[in-house]
Amino acid sequence: YHVDPCACGDVSDCAQVQSDRNERRWFVMPGPNYYVEHPEMELEVIGLDLNKYQSPAGPDCCGYTKCEKACRKNLIARGDEAMSMFRDRMQNSPAKNLVVFSHYPTDYFGGVPSFLDELKDNSKHHIAYFGGHRHNTDNTSTASTWPNQNWVVGGGGGFGCEGGVLYKV
Repeated sequence: YHVDPCACGDVSDCAQVQSDRNERRWFVMPGPNYYVEHPEMELEVIGLDLNKYQSPAGPDCCGYTKCEKACRKNLIARGDEAMSMFRDRMQNSPAKNLVVFSHYPTDYFGGVPSFLDELKDNSKHHIAYFGGHRHNTDNTSTASTWPNQNWVVGGGGGFGCEGGVLYKV
């Protein structure tokens, strides 16, 4: 987000947004928030932009952009849209299984207990939640979503505490 025009502009400015399923050089991410149904597998994949929740005070990465005010507004709006879409899919998805992911693991959502409660709800769907951010992989450092599952799955890159790049893939 620090250099991606997405932080300061419209979704059409986002470098990572790419919706052409036939384009095989890049991954498919139709928008900051989206879902894809796979009825043949009784599965729905839900991608959420939850950068709004990166700290209890809100999106603190915006101070690194050239547009702090616009960035905060965008991340808050995208986070609100994410929660609204998630709740809609919880109610209306016919899928038996939901794979839900965002950048952040579940322990970042302590200030949104209703979201954690919804991730625990297995009355209509089995939910597997995947978050990243930390550079490790486990299902013990996260806030529980039992009886459903959640994992933190570390990424390939980022900055360490000393400000240097840890690794890249």
